Amino acid sequence: MKRKRITEIFPFLVPLRIWQRNVVVNTKMALDKNHYAHKKGEYLPYEIANNKTWMINEQSGHDIIYQQNKVHNLKITSETMNKVYIYPGEIFSFNYLEKYTKKYGKLKDGLTLRNDKIIHEKGGGVCHLSNLLYYTFLMTPLTILERHGHKIKSFPNPDKDALDGVDATINKGWQDLKVKNETNHIFQICISFDEEYMYATIRSDVETNEVATISNEDFKYIRKKNQIYESVAVVKTTRNKNTNEIIEKKKLYDEIVAVGYELPENTKIEEVEE
Repeated sequence: MKRKRITEIFPFLVPLRIWQRNVVVNTKMALDKNHYAHKKGEYLPYEIANNKTWMINEQSGHDIIYQQNKVHNLKITSETMNKVYIYPGEIFSFNYLEKYTKKYGKLKDGLTLRNDKIIHEKGGGVCHLSNLLYYTFLMTPLTILERHGHKIKSFPNPDKDALDGVDATINKGWQDLKVKNETNHIFQICISFDEEYMYATIRSDVETNEVATISNEDFKYIRKKNQIYESVAVVKTTRNKNTNEIIEKKKLYDEIVAVGYELPENTKIEEVEE
């Protein structure tokens, strides 16, 4: 039997525990001698990668107000990192920048996953931004240092064309999204919105003749010990921008995540033995 955490037994201790973890992590980052990206500037001239995501998920199974609040939270949080430069040797940390949201407005209650359950809390839904950034980072020369996929997929993708296995959950004090610029060039994060979509663009001070795309292969549903999982390979293909010739194609990783919603009756599911 899985042992319960103290915050599961006494939920009112969650804010105190989060504060404690934030103090520990922020202190560690202040002393680890790394340089964390935070300076902003004018748009760099060359676009390296771009991506977008549909913001409102009407299939969440929860009051639509939490989706609307999520959009509000995304716009405020994005201001902490929009137009931020990542200089050579610097590390981008989502949590390092997100802590400055109070400068741009007050967060609202949105949906978040806590102890494998969907709840609503202040600032919920911000991982929608970390998902988009991670997906976009995969198409750049930046090196992924830290990324955590969701353990449970709580509801279907709102966009039928969305990729799977390219999410990055954020948990203050515990889980972060970090990338490092190990090149000799400057990169910049740019985030914008329209009525339906949130957009992420990575720009640079140097033009490149290469362009990368991310795709899924070998998608399937499997069942282990009465739990259904989604299994998919995440693949990166790099092409010559001028000729469209493939320079490199490689599988980055396999992603397996538990499915937390009911699948259609005719869904094919493979039985897997331990």
